[in-house]
Amino acid sequence: QEQLLDSGGGSVQAGGSLRLSCVASARLFNNYAMAWFRQAPGKEREFVATISWNGGITNYADSVKGRFTISRDNAKTTAYLQMDNLQPEDTALYYCAARLFRISTLSTDFTSWGQGTQVTVTS
Repeated sequence: QEQLLDSGGGSVQAGGSLRLSCVASARLFNNYAMAWFRQAPGKEREFVATISWNGGITNYADSVKGRFTISRDNAKTTAYLQMDNLQPEDTALYYCAARLFRISTLSTDFTSWGQGTQVTVTS
């Protein structure tokens, strides 16, 4: 399993931007698909975005398409989530996740998780 450390959360006003980072342990990072999920208070964890091992394939939840961008730098063993035009409904605890090889939108497919980073958007 990869060890993941996510960071970059904070509090912003609606329309603002944040960039989340997820640093993975170096071992076999290139073999892992990465993803971001989020969980708001009282709600289930939901898929946000995912990216293939080489960055060639990405997939987004409809609610964030056109506003969020997932990327990765394999040389730095880091995945990113650029979040623009943030809205109050984006407020949640954001988690990065990793799984071997293929991308997925299902949280149950992911074997490694970060500790979470809080994003709060005020109107």
